[in-house]
Amino acid sequence: GVERRLRLELKLLADVGVVGLPNAGKSTLIAALSAARPKIADYPFTTLVPQLGVVATGPYESFVIADLPGLIAGASEGAGLGIQFLRHVERCRVLLHLVETANPDADPAADLAAIEHELGAFDPDLLRRPRLIVASKLDAAVEGQPERLRAAAAARRLPYAEISAATGAGLPELRFALRELLRAAPPPAGAGVATDAAPGRGEAR
Repeated sequence: GVERRLRLELKLLADVGVVGLPNAGKSTLIAALSAARPKIADYPFTTLVPQLGVVATGPYESFVIADLPGLIAGASEGAGLGIQFLRHVERCRVLLHLVETANPDADPAADLAAIEHELGAFDPDLLRRPRLIVASKLDAAVEGQPERLRAAAAARRLPYAEISAATGAGLPELRFALRELLRAAPPPAGAGVATDAAPGRGEAR
């Protein structure tokens, strides 16, 4: 007989993955856009496992959005939730970078760069996916922070949006922007079932 040792790895399949530092407002956004009810609290790592929600964009049109656990520096090397978080990003067609603008002690442009560093360190292909930069907590934004984040998005030639999940401001426009990005986005590598392909990171498991 033949004996094999297999390691199976579960990766969620979602159209949009919401990435950001802890407390950026990811769970609140998912709850505002869909019927999902993730745990929401004012301390880091309230989301320990990815949460999925279905966002309706028309009578017969919708997409799946994933609230992914927050990144911290060193996540690509296993810090915090590390690889447990990043492995799910590989299956997302579009990435939504959610960046808080209500923290007076933070720099939103630096927060964006920190997220990008961890994504790129894990898999450089992730930074070539369609991406949308979104300023969160606009209802309590610190003066000048949305403008700095907008400039950072412009420097990267990436689309930019501003929202308040608490008040609903910007959410209809965000749905439309994500729908348009998804219509133009190709499926990620490895989204199908591999047949004769050699094993690799992008192969479906």
